[in-house]
Amino acid sequence: MSEETKSLNFIEHIIEEDLSNGLPKEKLRFRFPPEPNGYLHIGHTKAIGISFGLGKKYNAPVNLRFDDTNPAKEEQEYVDAIKKDIAWLGYEWANELYSSDYFDKLYNWAVQLIKDGKAYVDSQSSEAMAEQKGTPTQPGTNSPYRDRSVEENLDLFQRMKAGEFKAGTHVLRAKIDMEDPNMLMRDPIMYRILHAKHHRTGDDWCIYPMYDWTHGESDYIEQVSHSLCSLEFKPHRKLYNWFRDHVYEYAKDQLPLPPKQREFARLNLSYTIMSKRKLLRLVEEGIVSGWDDPRMPTISGLRRRGYTPSSIREFIKKVGVAKRENVIDVSLLEFCIREDLNKTANRVMAVLDPVKVVITNYPEDKEEWLEAENNQEDESAGYRKVPFSREIYIEKDDFKEEAGNKFFRLKLGGEVRLKNAYIIKANDVINDENGDIIEIHCTYDTDTSKKVKGTLHWVSIKHAIKAEIREYDRLFMHEAPDSDKDKDFMEFLNPNSLDVKTGYLEPSLSDVEAGERYQFQRLGYFVVDEDSTKDKLVFNKTVGLRDSWAKQKPKPRQKQQPKKQQPQRPAISVIQQLGKKYTNLPEEKQIRTKAEIQELAKKVSYEELEPWFGTAVKKAGTRIATMITLKVLLNKGLDRNDAINEFIAKALEDKNELLVKEASEV
Repeated sequence: MSEETKSLNFIEHIIEEDLSNGLPKEKLRFRFPPEPNGYLHIGHTKAIGISFGLGKKYNAPVNLRFDDTNPAKEEQEYVDAIKKDIAWLGYEWANELYSSDYFDKLYNWAVQLIKDGKAYVDSQSSEAMAEQKGTPTQPGTNSPYRDRSVEENLDLFQRMKAGEFKAGTHVLRAKIDMEDPNMLMRDPIMYRILHAKHHRTGDDWCIYPMYDWTHGESDYIEQVSHSLCSLEFKPHRKLYNWFRDHVYEYAKDQLPLPPKQREFARLNLSYTIMSKRKLLRLVEEGIVSGWDDPRMPTISGLRRRGYTPSSIREFIKKVGVAKRENVIDVSLLEFCIREDLNKTANRVMAVLDPVKVVITNYPEDKEEWLEAENNQEDESAGYRKVPFSREIYIEKDDFKEEAGNKFFRLKLGGEVRLKNAYIIKANDVINDENGDIIEIHCTYDTDTSKKVKGTLHWVSIKHAIKAEIREYDRLFMHEAPDSDKDKDFMEFLNPNSLDVKTGYLEPSLSDVEAGERYQFQRLGYFVVDEDSTKDKLVFNKTVGLRDSWAKQKPKPRQKQQPKKQQPQRPAISVIQQLGKKYTNLPEEKQIRTKAEIQELAKKVSYEELEPWFGTAVKKAGTRIATMITLKVLLNKGLDRNDAINEFIAKALEDKNELLVKEASEV
């Protein structure tokens, strides 16, 4: 089996098998079929990525089709938002289509099913029909209207369409089998009466087709080759095929290709609600400011929070295509945006919880414009000028009057380096009547070559610009907020999901535009919000520099056991530690360290190693240790993939000779 064949996901295997069995490649066609009853969320990105990814892989068209069969819940606003989100993610659809385009054809096919004795009008109440449906272990019973004549059914159905009846008085049902083990096959409803205005067809219709009837036949009309959907639709496949096979007999001369439904595991994300109905409730009850609130898992919310299309596409790539449901930790999504912004976001300085520092030996009327690097990960990003003066702000948390040896920030009698500037020493503080520190008096040293352990960000007070800073946290405090059947998911809302404060920023940010992203050094990644104006800047926090939730997770309680020897550190952790010092070791010690890494690598999995492919360029030692470990895994039979090849290719172009040497041997 070739490497390429082994790397195919199960859907691609199905397609390859169909092609090998005679399906012409030019007949491949896919679709993404959202229902326009809400905004797309992060869960939809998996379905989007799969369908459009297959379209790209096979050079096949992908339709964007809106399954708009419920005018009571669907709006043009949602259609427009969905189109905007898919385009923003970087995907292009071949055709923009609507199930409502096919209402006439679907109606005519339904009439044909009635004529063939495969559908009938039922005039029972919904409660009576539900009672007759049976249970998964008990068969259903036939409706008393099941044996209506073809003529009566046709008459009633035509009058339903003409608007003669109130909603709920009649429905059209497929006549299948009320004893089928699959309850979806027990005479499912095909049409119901709805006197509601449709966002596209207006008042032309007062009967609307149900999803199961519409969806598969729309696939068939569009000649979709592979109808891909999430696992909850697997029980629907039998009904999908029943409708498809009957309609195929009516239209096979014009529409020769019957579609094939296949299912994949949907994307479930921890600390996240994926129900559009529940997300709508958050909007309607004012818990969030709208569908695009940066705390929402909607694509528009993620965009406003500062997520990039590439970070979301990379997240979907890492999640992969699976057959079984699982829950993905939201920290993986946050990891992807950190990795992306680390490479692309310029670094700036901002202080969000300020305390005043007066540099007493710096002239009062003096100011300097010092050079600062924009992004050490991007050589083309260049440099900017930042002003320095006698009075600056630093973060309150960066100073303590008294602190232990492990506090590497500013303390009385201690020294720290100011980023891009000088070394300062704290000599005295001024307190207010409550004892709170309002000023720290320092002296500065122009000898910047001195070694000090701490480096702080800062802003010059006289040059600082104010901005509103919106710091967002997870909207829910529970890992699975809608999993408890006895509790409303709203009970798990995080009361501290939004913190609005005033920040002080370096003046280079005075002319920013909405959507621009920056790293506030030592604080996290931030984006300019659309509410921002020239007179009032507004920034949203995208994500912190590190996962602050990992340490908050409660550890599982374990029974008291006899004391055992302390467990060894994971091999990958030891390898990373060895790598940090690797480039500073003499050659003889490098040889011994490399041998130690190679031995430890035998205990490392690819899943543990892969996140370290994105290690910063300047951390050459860690990247060398990663490369040595990768070589061991490849020798043990690990298959190469795109991520591995990209990591090796970048290493071969690196300036560090040791890294290039290791990469050339892989």
